[in-house]
Amino acid sequence: MPVLGAEEIKTQDIDALAIRVFLKALEIIGGPRKLILYRNLTWIPSLLEAAYAVVLANEYLKTEEEIAAFTGLTRQTVRNILRADPELVLKKLEGELQEKSVKAHTAGGLAKLAYQEIKEGRDNLSIFADLVMQGADALGIAWPIEVLKRIKGMDFPIEKEELKERLEGLKIKDKSIETLLEGLSYPLKSPAQLLKELRMQLERE
Repeated sequence: MPVLGAEEIKTQDIDALAIRVFLKALEIIGGPRKLILYRNLTWIPSLLEAAYAVVLANEYLKTEEEIAAFTGLTRQTVRNILRADPELVLKKLEGELQEKSVKAHTAGGLAKLAYQEIKEGRDNLSIFADLVMQGADALGIAWPIEVLKRIKGMDFPIEKEELKERLEGLKIKDKSIETLLEGLSYPLKSPAQLLKELRMQLERE
C-alpha cells in the first residue's frame, strides 16, 4: 500500500491547509456552540479527517488508497468523503447536525465546500479561530484545538515520546495527556488520527 512520504510532499504544508479547511468547515456549520447544542462533539475528528482527505485529493492528486494510508481511514470512507455533494449536504445540514455521529458524506461535503471557499479567497479565519478558542474554552471543549495548537509544525507519522514532549502538562477532562497517550496506536499517521484516538481513549476511561 503506497504511503505518502516526506520525499513527495511536506507534511507541514498538508497540516496547515487541512486545519484551515477544518476551521472553515466549523465556521460553516455555526461554530463549536452549534455542536454543543446538538451534543455531537464527535464531529470534530470527522471534520478534520475529511479536511485531510479533500486537501490530499485536490492539492496533491492522491488516490483513495494513498489517502487511506495517510489518514488511517478505510478506502470506502475516503471514497464516501470524496464523492460527497456539498450542495446536498448544505440542504440537509440542520437535520444532519442532530445526529450523534457525522456521516462520511456529510463531513466530506462540508470539507469540499470549505476548501472551495478557501481557494476562492473567502477564508479570513484569524478572527474566527480566536472565537472558536474562546467559545470552546467557555464550553469546556477546547482540548481538540489545544492539541492542534501544540502539535503545529510536527512531522507525521509520529511516535509517543515526541507527542509526550510537545503535549506535556495538558489535561483533558481531568485525565493527564501522558496517561491517555499510553493507549494510542503508534505511529500516528496524522493529526486527525491523533484526535480520533484521543477521543476513543477518553470514552474508554
